[in-house]
Amino acid sequence: MADQARARRLAKRIAQIVASALEHEVKDPRLGNVTVTDAKITGDLRDATVYYTVLGENLDSAPDFAGAAAALESARGVLRTKVGQGTGVRYTPTLTFVPDNVPADARHIDELLARAREADAEVARQATGAKPAGDADPYRVPREEKAEDE
Repeated sequence: MADQARARRLAKRIAQIVASALEHEVKDPRLGNVTVTDAKITGDLRDATVYYTVLGENLDSAPDFAGAAAALESARGVLRTKVGQGTGVRYTPTLTFVPDNVPADARHIDELLARAREADAEVARQATGAKPAGDADPYRVPREEKAEDE
């Protein structure tokens, strides 16, 4: 079992090699908008998981996740060969490609924050001109103790 620092370095190197190979060497048009976001490798350095995301052509079009997944599956052997040549480890790890959920999660968080801002603005709008219920100063003022000589 390799140490964790070596596994992290190897995972980072695998992500770099796969990203470079997708950009320069694999000539599949379905992989034009694929971005490698992360890679993780098991402790025995036998299996690597490469996380990717697919960016849309423009803001109106939806990304083609199915086409990108099929293209990555067909290029798996070429990419594994490139990883083996680029890392120099005794056993070239198998590659598994997993779509990354970070962009979708970030979009969902942005929507939630926008809803929270709208709710805060509504509360602030309703609070303008509002008067407190009860006394203007709801806190009790401590009693002043009388001096004993009085």
